[in-house]
Amino acid sequence: MTASRNDTPQQNVYDDPEFFAGYKALRQHDSGLNGALELPAIRALLPQLSHLNVLDLGSGFGDFARYARAQGAAHVAGIELSTLMLAEAQRLTDDPGITFQHISMEDFAVDDNSYDLAVSSLALHYVKDYSGICRKVFHALKPGGYFIFSVEHPVCTAWPVGWITTETGEHWPLDNYHDQSIRHTQWFIDDVVKYHRTTENYVNTLLNSGFTLRTLAEPQPTKEALAQRPELMKHCRRPPFLILKAQK
Repeated sequence: MTASRNDTPQQNVYDDPEFFAGYKALRQHDSGLNGALELPAIRALLPQLSHLNVLDLGSGFGDFARYARAQGAAHVAGIELSTLMLAEAQRLTDDPGITFQHISMEDFAVDDNSYDLAVSSLALHYVKDYSGICRKVFHALKPGGYFIFSVEHPVCTAWPVGWITTETGEHWPLDNYHDQSIRHTQWFIDDVVKYHRTTENYVNTLLNSGFTLRTLAEPQPTKEALAQRPELMKHCRRPPFLILKAQK
């Protein structure tokens, strides 16, 4: 494994100790929606990974990188801004076929036609220049390569106050959907910045970057997940995630 250092001004909430501790506990105990919903949906859209060169944008703890290698990927390059996340990924990973770069998604540089697959899991709603990343990934992919990513669904980022309770029950409010701007949210800590974009924006930016859209997914909890965790039923009432698969 290798790591390079690049100091950038982008939001780096995962290096806040309180945020990192809360997020690490969530993922270690698999008590969030990642394991129950987003991860299976992402994996269902993957091509055969054998012999592929893979780019992982916002590689976090390195879970996907290790999974891809276990499925036969030739090499995985992880891009991660958080020092704390990167240190944990390096601690958990002992594989010369995985390399990590300490750099933001906005700032990474890669040769054209270098990768067969680019993946990003719940990271792009934290970055300002989504269109720039789409263009960069398009050039980084080989012809026929795939870009598969998940984001928090726009119905969630539009007015991120969470579930509210009224006299008629519990509801997820939707407002300011077409106001595509910064949202200041609370998750483990106050003032976590996210960038709200409409579904139209996510899709059309891919198309304008040269991609062909192959799949648009808004996954719900599976019957198996609901049987194990009945509290997930509320997530059948609104989509928590948007997942897109595009091809060069």
